[in-house]
Amino acid sequence: MRLPFRDAPDRWIETGAIYAIGRNYRDPTAADDARPDRPLVYGKAATSVTADRMVIGWDRRLAANVDAECELAVVLGPDAGILGYTIVNDVTAQDPWLDGDQWLLGKSMPGFCPVGPAIVAAGALDPSDLGLGLRLNGVAVQDGRTSQMRFTIAEILAYLGAHVALRAGDLIATGTPARIGPLAARHLRPGDTMTCWIEGIGELTNTVKEEEVR
Repeated sequence: MRLPFRDAPDRWIETGAIYAIGRNYRDPTAADDARPDRPLVYGKAATSVTADRMVIGWDRRLAANVDAECELAVVLGPDAGILGYTIVNDVTAQDPWLDGDQWLLGKSMPGFCPVGPAIVAAGALDPSDLGLGLRLNGVAVQDGRTSQMRFTIAEILAYLGAHVALRAGDLIATGTPARIGPLAARHLRPGDTMTCWIEGIGELTNTVKEEEVR
């Protein structure tokens, strides 16, 4: 997918590999909130990427319980340095047959990686303490700050770069804050509107496909 720059919409980069970091936000309400020994890395298939304002749908026989998750994403440049930042909605199946040992499949169905709305250039944004969150049908489901990250962006890049060849257009989703509010435990339903927001970047909004009338 071609992802444009916010301040230069005629400039864009083709998205590449997608890496994501698990358990990277501190949760003061959790009984066990210890930092892992190293970043927990998983992936999403490039075919899962979709754009802002797109409708997503999936076979509910495969995944009945799916959640949205707001994440700050690092966009890599030609030298594998930080080109800029954007928003990723890490849509994830929570069904035990996928969430337990099949994370790649449970995170990679078509449309399970909304990205956007645009790239904010690295020099125009300090990512160290940004507000971010998720609203489901207008109700807050996540509300955190990037300062809650257990591993910094620099630590994540160093760890990833020691193991894989990072390339221009690769996205690194840096984790997601804890769920809150009355819809915290509710999974996505047909017709839902998901809005991920990050201070200084904007909003990424997608809807869940309505069920077909038979």
